[in-house]
Parts: sequence; C-alpha cells; structure tokens
Amino acid sequence: MGVAPDAGRSRLPDLGPHGEGWVVGQFLLLGLLVVAGMPRLAHLLPGTALEWVPVVAGAAALAVAGLVVAAGFRGLGTNLTPMPRPRDDALHVETGIYAAIRHPIYAGLILAAVGWSALTRSLPAAAVAVALAIYLDLKSRREEVWLSEQYATYAAYQRRTRRFVPRVY
Repeated sequence: MGVAPDAGRSRLPDLGPHGEGWVVGQFLLLGLLVVAGMPRLAHLLPGTALEWVPVVAGAAALAVAGLVVAAGFRGLGTNLTPMPRPRDDALHVETGIYAAIRHPIYAGLILAAVGWSALTRSLPAAAVAVALAIYLDLKSRREEVWLSEQYATYAAYQRRTRRFVPRVY
C-alpha cells in the first residue's frame, strides 16, 4: 500500500507561501487583547487586598512571559523569522529554551495574554487570551508540518520535547 500524496501535509491552511496570514491573524488577536483590557486600566489599582492578587499575578506573568519570549528570540538568533515557514537557510535549533519547549515565543505570548487579562481584570481580555492560545496552537501545528518537511530530525525532537509547557503540553 502506498503513501497518500498529501501525507505529512496539514489540514490547516498555509495562509500564504510563508504563512503570512497566520502572522496577520496573530497580530490582530494581540491588538484585540490590548484593546479588550484597556477600559479596565482606569481601575488598575485595586481597593482591597484580595483585588491585588490578579494584578500581582498578572504583572508576574507578564515579566516571565517577557523572559520566555526573549529566550526564544535569543535561541533562534539568525534563524528567527516572523513567518511560520522556516527560511531555506535556517538551522533546526534544539538548544537553550528549545531543549525544554518547541515554541517558546508562542508560549510566552500566551502567558503574556493571560497575564494582561489578569492584570487588567478583564473578562473580555481573558476571552481573547483563550482565543489567542487556540490560534497559536493551530499555528504551531501548521508550522510543525513545514519544520518536519525541512528537518529530518524534527520528528524525534517532537517526541522528546513538549509544545508549550515543559513535561506537560
């Protein structure tokens, strides 16, 4: 029995030759996230001690998210591209933060979105954070098909390294 002609292909759309549409969608969701939390900024300073919990947790999540995204950028170095399809001359990175998770930049963006919604105590921002998490999960799945096509070592890397959260997911 032969292999189907589209074996390894994603059912998710390319959204452009390099996945440009995925990047546009991501930035639209990030913009919507910021806007959704903006009305709550006027009430950022809580009145009670209990109301400080999400503010402090959100600020901490934003700080950790910044570190995770920075580690992802640093780890990729010259291989970094905003597009989900890797550049033809890019190398497969499995060191640094990429030894623990396959998509630290996306993981950091998700954590930042959750942090922003907690900091602003905004339910609309929390809803957008969930939508962004789902979107980035789908984007990463599309990206991984391209990565698997480009790097023979990628399948083994996928088996030993989680997508967003070390040893969890």
